[in-house]
Amino acid sequence: MENWILEHYPDIYRIGMTGPNSWPDAIVATLYMTSISFIIGGLLGLVMGLFLVLTGSRGVLENKTVFWVLDKITSVFRAIPFIILLALLKSFTYFIVGTNLGMSAALVPLSAATFPFFARQVQVVLSEIDSGVIEAAQASGATPWDIIKVYLSEGLPELIRVSTVTLISLVGETAMAGAIGAGGLGYIAIYYGYNRSNFDVTVLATLLLLILIFIIQFAGDFLTRRLRHK
Repeated sequence: MENWILEHYPDIYRIGMTGPNSWPDAIVATLYMTSISFIIGGLLGLVMGLFLVLTGSRGVLENKTVFWVLDKITSVFRAIPFIILLALLKSFTYFIVGTNLGMSAALVPLSAATFPFFARQVQVVLSEIDSGVIEAAQASGATPWDIIKVYLSEGLPELIRVSTVTLISLVGETAMAGAIGAGGLGYIAIYYGYNRSNFDVTVLATLLLLILIFIIQFAGDFLTRRLRHK
């Protein structure tokens, strides 16, 4: 098999299976950037989405001023293209991690891009929960924290679904970050594939990204179905 790859796809073979920027290294880098950015940005987005609902119209902590501020912050960050966000957060990234290069540096803009995207989706999911359930909890003397737990419990299947969408979006953004030196499959596709006119390398890197996306989609759909039928 190894000899066959060397004979027919020497450019793919030269990238290798060991060392920096090898195929396994690129896959691990993509998984690292995707998962850590989702944990950080997802948690921030979940909190932001919750507060958008709680402080919004008819929310248990209704506050027009706070809602307006949170809504505008979310809208502004959501509107900035990721490639521009990379440039805007260059100094902040250096302040946080001490460098603007590599996987760790990519986590800052990736997390910043994730939180407003996820916050909006969380807001939509929680806003669509039956208001009668929330009113019943309030009538029974539930605290704001109890209300939050009700929101999360009732919205869990849909939260899993939008988490799947967010993760898939993140995979695409890690590829974009890789194109400017963060590593991962995006870096392989651009630097070793496109820039050197090695079409087979670009195709393989793209196929690996697609496989990752299909796995995320399958797992997300499976969990969503299971939770909906409980």
